[in-house]
Amino acid sequence: MTGRDRLRELLDAVLDEDNRTLADMADGAFASPYHFTRVLSRDAGEAPVAMRRRVMLERAAWRIRRGTPVTEAAWEAGYESLEGFSRAFTRAYGHPPSEAGAGAVSVWLPAANGIHFHPPTSLWVHTSEQSMNPVTDQLVRHDLDDTRELIEHAKGLSDAAWREVRGPGHEVASWEGPEESIAAVLERTVFAKEVWLAAIEGTDFPDVDRSPSPAGLLERYDAVAARWLAAVRDIDRRGAWDDRIVDALCEPPESFVLSSIVAHVLTFSAYRRQLTRVWLRAAGVDADDGDPINWLRRELGEDA
Repeated sequence: MTGRDRLRELLDAVLDEDNRTLADMADGAFASPYHFTRVLSRDAGEAPVAMRRRVMLERAAWRIRRGTPVTEAAWEAGYESLEGFSRAFTRAYGHPPSEAGAGAVSVWLPAANGIHFHPPTSLWVHTSEQSMNPVTDQLVRHDLDDTRELIEHAKGLSDAAWREVRGPGHEVASWEGPEESIAAVLERTVFAKEVWLAAIEGTDFPDVDRSPSPAGLLERYDAVAARWLAAVRDIDRRGAWDDRIVDALCEPPESFVLSSIVAHVLTFSAYRRQLTRVWLRAAGVDADDGDPINWLRRELGEDA
């Protein structure tokens, strides 16, 4: 006799076309939002909002590869704007949806529970899957999201406030030179990923604007963020944390352990992001504390 599969019922509620919010999902499973989230997080290892977002992106990637227009795939995935969908897709896959061609190996995104979209409307449980350590994953993704949020805040500043000297003679790292303004500190935050990606990928030293506007810096950020996340995930997937690269961009060339590069980027970025908050507040911008606890709650849909 076949018994009741409560986990399957919960998963069905997550993926139901009509269930766009946590409350909708819980109603579909005849549970309270609190109980629904607690049981699914315990049994599947992933909060319902985060799972739906990920699986819907996987489905969107599959649909786009089969010729569905990006706008239609975005709407089906629950996004109200093409810009929001493109940003989420690019961050997840390392390339914009317009490049989600048939050459891609898989539409599956990292998931510790192995639960993925299986066409046309089903789920597949990949029991042997291993994903990146949650701490590493959260540190990298929080850094990326927080940097973008700070640049968005800075877009509200006047040009004078953006470039104003707020820490005369201030240096974050001796080899970088002075970083005395919000503009300089945020530009160096983005540039660090650009230059280290060039080293990892073996490409030329990035030719970038050292004195961009906030809008110009946001364009650079959007171009590098997904590539950086994809590079870190690739290092983890290959178990290459202890591998070394010889960085020919240095004079003379130096060797670096890949794990130390990621730790380096995260360390200096964390300092620069918090310093930016101090200076943004001094400029009259209401910036939050940048707490990764609150960031993760938003990611999991637990801040409602």
